[in-house]
Amino acid sequence: MKIIAGILILLCTLVDASAMRTQEDSAKKATSCVPIKDIAETGVAYQAGEKMSFTMHYNWGMIDSDIGSATVSLDTVRMNGQNAFLCSVNGRTTRLYDMFFKVREDFKSWFTVDGLRPLKFTRDTFEGKYVAKNTYIYDWNAAEPHIIADVYSSSRGQRYLDLPLTPCTYDLPALFFFARNIDMEKVEPGKRYPMTFAIDDDIYNVYFIFYGPETIKVKGLGTVKTIRFAAKLLAGEVFTGEEDMMIWISDDENRVPVYFEAPILVGTASGRMTGYSGLKYPFSALIDTK
Repeated sequence: MKIIAGILILLCTLVDASAMRTQEDSAKKATSCVPIKDIAETGVAYQAGEKMSFTMHYNWGMIDSDIGSATVSLDTVRMNGQNAFLCSVNGRTTRLYDMFFKVREDFKSWFTVDGLRPLKFTRDTFEGKYVAKNTYIYDWNAAEPHIIADVYSSSRGQRYLDLPLTPCTYDLPALFFFARNIDMEKVEPGKRYPMTFAIDDDIYNVYFIFYGPETIKVKGLGTVKTIRFAAKLLAGEVFTGEEDMMIWISDDENRVPVYFEAPILVGTASGRMTGYSGLKYPFSALIDTK
C-alpha cells in the first residue's frame, strides 16, 4: 500500500522525499543550482487565480487504472510585510482505492513573489493509519539562515528541529513553481543541476537533467509541445532507483507540467494534467485537443 501513497505524493509534488536521495558521487558531478530568470513579480510564469488538476495512473500487468487526483492552486497574500504567493496542493485517492488504502495530502507553501524565496510551509498527511504534520518557518535573516521545523508523525511523535537553509533549498510546492521559472536559454542539455528540499525532519537532494523539446499526446488533454527533463529517483520504498522520473512541461510561457512517468518497484506510475484555469498566458503549447 506504500506504492499508492508514494505515487500520490509524487503526483502532488513531482518529487517524493521518502524515495529520492542524491548519491554522493552524483552530487560531486552536479553543477550549481538550476539557473532561474531574475525577474520581478510581473514577469513570473504564473499568477494568482491559477488552478491545475491532475490524475494519477498506475499500471502493472493486468492492473491499468487511475488511482488518485490532485489540484494545485495559487493565490497572493501578505506575509511578513511583503507580497507572497500561497500555493495549495491537495491530493487524494479515488473512492475505489479508499477502500484499500485511503490517502489525503494537503500541502501549503508561502514564497515571495519577486525571488521565489520560501517563507513558510505546512503539510498534513493521512496515509491509512499514518499521520504526518509539518510546519516550517524559513529564517533568512538569522546570522546563519535556517528552517525552524515543527514536525509530527504518528510513528515518532512531536519534534522541534533546526534545519540548514541555503539559496538552493525549497519545500516541495515552492520547488514546483521554481521549476516553472527556469531560464531555458541558460540550461545545458544533459547537465545535472542539483536542488535541495525540506520535508519531515531532513533536507533531501535531487538533481534535474534537461533533454529538450518533444511533442506528446496527453490523454484527455490533447497534443502538446513540451520540454522534457528528468528528476533523478534513487532507491527507496517505492521507486527502483534504476531510472529517472521523466517530466514533460509545456513549451510556452506557462511552463506547466502536463505529464510525468516513473518506474516503481512494482509497475509504472504516471500522472497527467486533466484541467486548468486562470493561466497567465495563452496555452499555446496545446496544439490539438483531439
